[in-house]
Amino acid sequence: MSMHPATLREIKQHALNMRRNIIKMLAAAGSGHAAGPLGLADIFAALYFDILRYNRDNPNDPDRDIFVLSSGHVVPVQYAALAEAGLIPEEELVTLRKFGSRLQGHPEREKLPWLETTSGPLGCGISQASGMAYAIKNIDHNAKRHVYVVTGDGELDEGNNWEAIMFANKYHLSNLTVIVDRNNIQIDGTTEDVMPLEPLADKWQSFGWHVLQVDGNNIENFVDACQMARAVTERPTVIIAYTIPGKGVDFMENDYHWHGKAPNREEAERALIQLEAGSL
Repeated sequence: MSMHPATLREIKQHALNMRRNIIKMLAAAGSGHAAGPLGLADIFAALYFDILRYNRDNPNDPDRDIFVLSSGHVVPVQYAALAEAGLIPEEELVTLRKFGSRLQGHPEREKLPWLETTSGPLGCGISQASGMAYAIKNIDHNAKRHVYVVTGDGELDEGNNWEAIMFANKYHLSNLTVIVDRNNIQIDGTTEDVMPLEPLADKWQSFGWHVLQVDGNNIENFVDACQMARAVTERPTVIIAYTIPGKGVDFMENDYHWHGKAPNREEAERALIQLEAGSL
């Protein structure tokens, strides 16, 4: 399905704005994770400006879609998306990781109403999202709602993910879509050096999931994949989204050292110059 050019350009602009704010908030904090949030900006812009159903006036709307962030360390991209959507004040972003701030280095559900879960320990999000999807489908019987979860590829080293993946298939949780941020890095190196994941798509398929593979930095392709996922009626869907860690900043791109590193003032200035010059 082709997206209207004006809509696509708008979402690309949101993603670019979010990348700028990610750099600014990380530089202000002096710590945090740069590569993952920058790589995920296109996906989060698509989620908050096209895909997710939510009520701007009521974050607890009983008919809202559920979004679970499993890889909690990339939460700066979610904060940037919330600010870009006008759900939190943009000026609050520079309080990232400050004592008493609502914007902690890992999301805390009770700090901010737009967060569905608290995350930090990796490998929990698919289990949480599967339980939510099960309850929505089999207890609430609410066909309007869909559950999305973003997980990192390195998280899939955790065994309890695969228990949840089996559970979701057993109960035909077609209202569940997992988005794997396949950026091929984790804190100690590349995923294939630390713990090889390939053939990743075949593994998910062997567990009974509907598998889609997309360029995660191509907004139109990602939105199409999400629409296809909602059309699947008998089983859950995984979207393996291939992203460039550090996207938009040449000295960060594809460098695992930036997985858990924030830019200093000089690096932030260089990054912002590149992002200001970046084309849509």
